[in-house]
Parts: sequence; C-alpha cells; structure tokens
Amino acid sequence: MAQNKITQNGFPSIIVFDVNETLLDITSLEPLFKRVFGDRAIMREWFAQLVLYSQTMTLSGLHTPFGELGAGAFQMIATIHQIEIIDSGITELKQHLSNMPAHPDVIPALTRLRDASFRLVTLTNSPSSTSPTPLEKAGLTEFFEHNFSVESVGKFKSTPETYRMVAKELLY
Repeated sequence: MAQNKITQNGFPSIIVFDVNETLLDITSLEPLFKRVFGDRAIMREWFAQLVLYSQTMTLSGLHTPFGELGAGAFQMIATIHQIEIIDSGITELKQHLSNMPAHPDVIPALTRLRDASFRLVTLTNSPSSTSPTPLEKAGLTEFFEHNFSVESVGKFKSTPETYRMVAKELLY
C-alpha cells in the first residue's frame, strides 16, 4: 500500500524540499550584512555557522528555535568581526528572514514538477509560523501539499528522525 503512495510508474513521486536557500533566496540578506558588517560576503559565513551550530546542537541533544540560533550566530559573527550589534539589528535580521523571495527559477520548476504529478512537500529547520508564512510571502504555498518543520521532532536536519517524521506522515 505504501508503495503506491510513494511511486508513480515505478519512480518516486514525492519530493521533499528544503526551504531556506533551496527555495528561498538568502542572498536577499546580503544588503543587511553589507550595511552591518561592511561586507555582504559575511552573510555566507553567518549561514555556514548557522548550519554548523544547528547540527552541533542536535548532536549534543539540545534544541533551540532556528530563529534564535540564527540571531545567536549573527551576534557571534559580529563579536568575531568586532562589530557591536544592537537589538534592532537582530530584529531586522529576523524580519528579513521571514521575507526572503523565491529564487527566480523556483516557480517554473515547481510548476513543471506539479504538472508531472509529483507530490511536493517542504521540510525546514525553521519553526512553523503564523500566516503569512515565508512561503506564502514568496508565492509558493500553492505548490506544496504539506510544510513540515523539525520543531515537532526537536532535532535539526539532517538527523534521521526528521526524515522519518516526514515519511511517517506521508506514507501512513
């Protein structure tokens, strides 16, 4: 029975998308990093640290909301670069994170996948949010049958538990 739910003509029919950086364009954060740090490339340093620390926390058996972790990584990068961050800078980062646009090729690609009868869902490290969600703001919600967050598991990707949660929900 589960086989019919996940395959179409012998091929996988469910595609699980990451949200931040895969669907939503984090380069839209670069002007903030340019203004705060004087270098837009620091955004990549921040994002790499955010991913590293999310994995570190999961391996350590700890969890904190992804937005708080992002704010902490922002403050850490500021300290490393000897930049003083005030609370409004953290607030601005969180605001930008919730308003990232889709990459230009996302809507055409999702349209093709949907038209080919693929089931599309998302899995994000970000917590669930109230409407309008970042995906709604980016005009992407119509493509996805479900939006999963790691918050229900309390572990960031890429632990097996996060993917099992998605598989369990979709297959049973």
